[in-house]
Amino acid sequence: MTAAWLLPIVSPIVAAASGALVAGAMTENHPSHALWTLVTSYVLWGCGVPLAMVVLVMYFQRLALHHLPTPEVIVSVFLPLGPLGSGAFGIMKLGEVANVLLPITGTLPAVKDAMAGGILYILGFAVALVMWGFALVWLFFAVASITRTRFPFNMGFWGFVFPGGVFVLATNQISKELPSGFFKVLTMIFTMIIVLLWIFVSVRTIEKTLTGKLIFSPCVQQYQENRIKMTRCTSGEVDIVSSPNGCGNSATRGEITCAGL
Repeated sequence: MTAAWLLPIVSPIVAAASGALVAGAMTENHPSHALWTLVTSYVLWGCGVPLAMVVLVMYFQRLALHHLPTPEVIVSVFLPLGPLGSGAFGIMKLGEVANVLLPITGTLPAVKDAMAGGILYILGFAVALVMWGFALVWLFFAVASITRTRFPFNMGFWGFVFPGGVFVLATNQISKELPSGFFKVLTMIFTMIIVLLWIFVSVRTIEKTLTGKLIFSPCVQQYQENRIKMTRCTSGEVDIVSSPNGCGNSATRGEITCAGL
C-alpha cells in the first residue's frame, strides 16, 4: 500500500473547492444556482474527506508496522497533503460563500438567516485549521522520509507539486481569515519552495524526456536489471551468491544477487 490510494479520493475534494469558487461567482446574479452548487459542493466534500481520513489511518499503520516505500515511489509520502490541503481550503471557501448566500436565499428558515451562514462560516474555519495542523504533521513525516533516502528522478516527482500547492492555498486562506502576519510569511515561504520545485521538476522532466530515460515503470526497470544480472550469472561472468532458499533469487526482495554485482 502507498499513499497513491488517495489519488482517486482527492478528486471530489478538489471538485468541492472548485464548486465553492463557482458558487461565489454566481451569488449575486444567480443565487438559486449558487445555492445548488454550494449544497453539491458540501456533499462532495463529505464524500471525499472522511474517506481520505480512513485511508490515512490505514497508511499510517502501514508505515508504523512496515518500512518506508521503495526509493522509486518515496515521493508518494507527500500525497497526504493533497486531500488535507484541498479539504481545508475548500471548507473555508464553502463557509465563506454560505455566510453571504444563505441570507439571500432564505435557506434554513428555522434559524435566523445571518446566524445560519455565520455558523457554517465559523465551523468551516475551525475544521480547516484542524486539517491544516494534521497536514503539517504529514509534511514533517514526508520531509523526514526523503532526507533519509536517496531516490532517482522519475514522473513521481510531480507528486511534490500538487499536494504542496493545495497546502499553500490552505495556508494562504488561513492568513486571510485570521488575519495573521505569521501565516502570511509562511505562505510566502511555502510558495517560493513550490515554485522552485515546479521549475526543477519541469526542467528535469524535459531533460529526461529528450534523453528517453523518463517514461518507464520502476517495476519494469527492476525486472530488466534482474534479467541482466541473471544473464551475467548464467554466462559465468560472476558467481551466484547462495541465498537461504538455495538459489540466487531472493524471494523476499525479488532481486537477483550475484557475487561482484
